[in-house]
Amino acid sequence: MNNINILGCGYAHPSNAVSNYDLESIVETSHDWIVQRTGIENRYISEDENTSDLAYQASLQALKNHQIDRSTIDCIIVATMTPDYITPSVACLVRDRLGLDQHVLCFDVNGACSGFIYALQVAKDLLNSYQRILIIGSETLSKIVDFTDRNTCVLFGDGAGAMIIEKGSHEILQVSNAIEDSKHVLYADGLKLTKGLSNQDVTPQYLKMEGTDVFRFAIKVLEETITELLSQSNKTIDEIDCIIPHQANYRIIKHVAKKLDIPMSKFFIDVQEFGNTSAASVPIAYADAVEKKRITHDSCVMLIGFGAGLTYGGVLIK
Repeated sequence: MNNINILGCGYAHPSNAVSNYDLESIVETSHDWIVQRTGIENRYISEDENTSDLAYQASLQALKNHQIDRSTIDCIIVATMTPDYITPSVACLVRDRLGLDQHVLCFDVNGACSGFIYALQVAKDLLNSYQRILIIGSETLSKIVDFTDRNTCVLFGDGAGAMIIEKGSHEILQVSNAIEDSKHVLYADGLKLTKGLSNQDVTPQYLKMEGTDVFRFAIKVLEETITELLSQSNKTIDEIDCIIPHQANYRIIKHVAKKLDIPMSKFFIDVQEFGNTSAASVPIAYADAVEKKRITHDSCVMLIGFGAGLTYGGVLIK
């Protein structure tokens, strides 16, 4: 098992902030309704910054904040479900923007809201062959959000978070899984098959969600993942300094905290500021927690993702 060092982290978001009050003029909703059901007060919606732009900005912050020489990066993994293009990958676009060597390994991972956790697990294993790996979660979910659907448009935001790792002394434990037969619980349809050697019109495929089913799933797997990571590590909750769950909904986190008798102070939550940014959620929160000094170099931290697939995964970094 590879141990890691987290060398640096950073995050970025579009300049365009959209409050709950702004959404009141778009759909039938209210600030109080959104806060009571989700805990979200604000989110950032891109007007001209694409997924690769946000990923690049978050990477620059990670490099600058921790004075890391970008030329030492030899692998880039981007977790996203809203890439700039079908191809090339966002990772390749970021490599070009950073001016890195053409031999840097670059690829994207689509694990939706679990994407960054999966990318981190892959990166850990790649440290047998690569020295320093830049892992990014970046999304422009506004591309696939239906702004006439008040049940989904109030939840999501755009943003990116980045983390740079190398082999080191910090042990990383992981747990991940997937739930089958869930295509119509949280999904966005893809391109249609082309028949008869003819082109077809492409129409927007908006994100759709069965909120109650997703809520129940999230509570179940967040509880299970925390419990499993504690069991694997032979640790008690008192030995965990910070839990960073996917920032989907404040009520989900509060429900699990109460059920497991974990003080809310153990959780780092910034969903009120950024909303649900899918694969960017965990790395944004991690970098935000470091910035606010909730995490230091010797902290014991849980990172947990869950979402479309349905997928989930967690890591414990000791």
